[in-house]
Parts: sequence; C-alpha cells; structure tokens
Amino acid sequence: MNKIIFIGLLLFLFGNAAIFAQAKKDAVLQSKDTLKLTEIDPLTPAKAAFFSAILPGLGQAYNKRYWKIPLVYGAMGTSLYLYADNKKKYHEYRDAYKSRLAGNPDPEYARFSDATLIKAQELYQRNASLSGLFVIGFYVLNIIDANVDAALIQFNVNQTLSVRPEITPDAVTLKSNMGLTLNYRF
Repeated sequence: MNKIIFIGLLLFLFGNAAIFAQAKKDAVLQSKDTLKLTEIDPLTPAKAAFFSAILPGLGQAYNKRYWKIPLVYGAMGTSLYLYADNKKKYHEYRDAYKSRLAGNPDPEYARFSDATLIKAQELYQRNASLSGLFVIGFYVLNIIDANVDAALIQFNVNQTLSVRPEITPDAVTLKSNMGLTLNYRF
C-alpha cells in the first residue's frame, strides 16, 4: 500500500512539473515586447522644410501642428501689409515733392516744407525696407520651425525616461549628497 501511495505521489509531482514546464515554455513564446519600436524617417525634417518653402504653413500642417499656421500667416501678412502701406506713403510724399519741384504744388501737402517731405520719404522708405526684411525673416523662420519641429517629433519622450533629483547619504561622512539621476526603466 505504501508503494502505491509513493508511486502515485511521484506521478503527481512529475505530472505537475511537466504541466508547469509547458506553461513556462508557452509564456516565453507569448511574452510582450515592452519597448515599442518606432521607425525614424531621416527625411521627415527635409520634407517639412521643403513643404514650408513651397507654401508657408504647409510644413506645419505636415507636422500636424495646425495651431502654428495662423501664427505664420499672421506674422507674414502683417509684415506684407506694413510693407505695402509704407511703400504707398513713400510714393505719395515723393510725388508731392516732385510736383512741388515742377512748380505744380499739391494743395494737400502745402503745409509741409521741402525738408519735411524729404524726411517723410526717407522714413517711409526705411520702414518699407524693414518690413520687407521682416517678411523674408518670417518666411525663413517658418522653414526653420518646420524642420526643427519635424526633427524633434522623432525623439523618445515616454514615461520610461525620467530625470529627478536625488539626495543620498555619503557612505564615509554620512553627509547628504545632492544630484540628478537619469533613470531608464525596461
């Protein structure tokens, strides 16, 4: 009788060990990959810059940063408006000065002296030039923003990366040491 109980106990233990071994083997085959690989396309920043060069704001749309498009058009549109307005005023004062020199003074500008008309021309010409530079500057800034934003989208900034302050006691002096730790959880 003891032999039968002993054999039954051995079969029970070996049978369970075989079942658990099989379960572990299946678990290894079905393990989850905790690191999600994302494909990095090195041409994405160049595409975004190219699209922004073709049409301002198109690179921001390519990067799915739609809220930046009104900023791009607002900056460039304001600069273009100021350029056109300053050019128009420059031509008005220039035509008034030319008509005065020709002997046919414009009654609207009769209250201004010749020196005032010349200074107004210089002022509006300078302002128009600056506004034109701002248009070009915002256009280039639009391209740079699309390029940098597309490059920064590809960086890994998930929860497994962290930087936090840490205070640890020194093993020799038992004084507190302060520092930063960079942690990466697998």
